[in-house]
Amino acid sequence: MKKMNVSIITLGCSKNEIDSELMMGVLKDNNYLITNSLKEADIIVINTCGFIKAAKEESIETIWEITRYKTEGRCKYLIIAGCLAERYSKELLEEIDEIDGIIGTGNIKDIVDIINELEKGKNKIKLTQNINENYLEEIERQNFRPTEYVKISEGCNNFCTYCIIPKLRGKHRSRKMEDIVSEVEFLVDNGVKEIILIGQNTTDYGIDLYGDYKLNELLDNLNNIERLKWIRLLYLYPDNISTKLISSIKNNDKVVKYLDIPLQHVNNHILKKMNRKTSKKDIKNLLTLLRSEIPNIILRTTFIVGFPGESDDNFNELYEFIENIKFDKLGIFIYSREEGTLANSFKNQIDEETKEYRKDMIMKLQQSISYSLNKKKIGNTYETIVEDIYEDGLYLGRTYMDSPDIDGIVYIKSKIPLKKGQFVHVLITDSLEYDLIGEIVE
Repeated sequence: MKKMNVSIITLGCSKNEIDSELMMGVLKDNNYLITNSLKEADIIVINTCGFIKAAKEESIETIWEITRYKTEGRCKYLIIAGCLAERYSKELLEEIDEIDGIIGTGNIKDIVDIINELEKGKNKIKLTQNINENYLEEIERQNFRPTEYVKISEGCNNFCTYCIIPKLRGKHRSRKMEDIVSEVEFLVDNGVKEIILIGQNTTDYGIDLYGDYKLNELLDNLNNIERLKWIRLLYLYPDNISTKLISSIKNNDKVVKYLDIPLQHVNNHILKKMNRKTSKKDIKNLLTLLRSEIPNIILRTTFIVGFPGESDDNFNELYEFIENIKFDKLGIFIYSREEGTLANSFKNQIDEETKEYRKDMIMKLQQSISYSLNKKKIGNTYETIVEDIYEDGLYLGRTYMDSPDIDGIVYIKSKIPLKKGQFVHVLITDSLEYDLIGEIVE
């Protein structure tokens, strides 16, 4: 029997990208064909995000848009996967007739089983609530771009009061170190130059498997992979960043001196209400230590504004902290009231207009900070990875100071042709608020 064409649409974060790759691997191992053409797809899988209101809305809009391929294309089955599917499986099946199956975050290994059941004539199949499933180690990665993400853990044990993730992704589960190293070696053998280590909380890596925090040892091992160029770290919760980890980041030459540390707030009262395991003093001490120990380190963070009970004084404290610390990179989330979270029931919810105003205030502040920091980079030369061709003689790239998709870029002027994934040295000649402009140093 001829196997069907499957198209997978991925929404949300880089963790979802990896889950989609793993589903592709399972499908390919069972002789299904992966296609990018929705019109040619017999099966369409939408890997959704359900983290906050905006992500849920995007997922729902995408589902409704794709339902047309049940009549306009050759789509036989529409399957919804990911966090939205895990969170609202019953509602999705009841309200959108075109959906044939639901597969939760811990059931991606069962993608072929759900198709087989549909082929037997069953309908409205739901496979969810297996959120503590381990990573699919036996499935090979499918993409080999110059930069690839590597998931080092699943789930989270933090239970921040605003966050639904533990209920969608399960408890914290670290992958075995040897499995991660083997995956990175496989990616490097297939041309990957930069790996980005991700998890819900990468700082907690190893505590469940080995009884101790082992991210530093993982970095030491990955640093020995010969053809690997860069190792980047995202999502390090601040409470367990140890001196051992700082030393490993400092001394391993392939670990780029860039850390993404989600802080969420600095007012102690708000931090406590968020169930964050840190304080303003702890945060300030950590940032001071990192900057003193690791020269030229780039610090990225995210904050939440408009959390229930955030007073003007609380917000002003956050604003002044950002003004004084001058983070290299900074993102702001507006608090999203989510059912199933403890903060949903908190009193003193903040109105949307105030939330938007506070976000705009900080983003204007950060824009001026970023512009000032970027101006200081003019005249410096940075090793840069070429990401894309912008136009003849002009390319897009990234230095160690920028993570893909969330940070700035470098516009590279070059008289010689450049290739995607190539590393070049770029002299910075000008700057914008978030981006840099430079030319090749031959």
